[in-house]
Amino acid sequence: MRLARLLTAVALASAAGSPFAADAPAQTTLSSSDEASIRDLETRSWVAWKNHDSAFFEQFLSDDHVEIHAYGVVGKRAVVDGVRSPACVVQTYSLGPFTLTPVAADAVLVTYRAEQDTTCGTQKVPSPVWASSLYARRSGRWVNVLYQHTPTARR
Repeated sequence: MRLARLLTAVALASAAGSPFAADAPAQTTLSSSDEASIRDLETRSWVAWKNHDSAFFEQFLSDDHVEIHAYGVVGKRAVVDGVRSPACVVQTYSLGPFTLTPVAADAVLVTYRAEQDTTCGTQKVPSPVWASSLYARRSGRWVNVLYQHTPTARR
């Protein structure tokens, strides 16, 4: 009897739209040109980071960009200033592979593993890390709205 009630409840909830089911975004696909653009932007951001190219980051980051790292949460201005500063020296880095996940028609999440030999002042930057980078299409172009990385677990 309990099983019959449970099955009836599940059927009714499914028909009415369960309050426990998250509103899943509509299935979105990413065109090959958008995918190539986003992969290129993410790769170029690391080249710009190594080369202290703050002009790239001025265009690459959205005005409301958020970056999360071990020292807290910062916005676009702090990221651009940090890239411009000679305090961090990137010797080498390696990326990938990238996984692109469309989360909405105009938003794509990029996840990947990154390694870098970077020192900021006297501190080594954690490496390797799992990185996530969120892109949004605004005014017809892709911009980075969020970046965060988490050091990999030590084994």
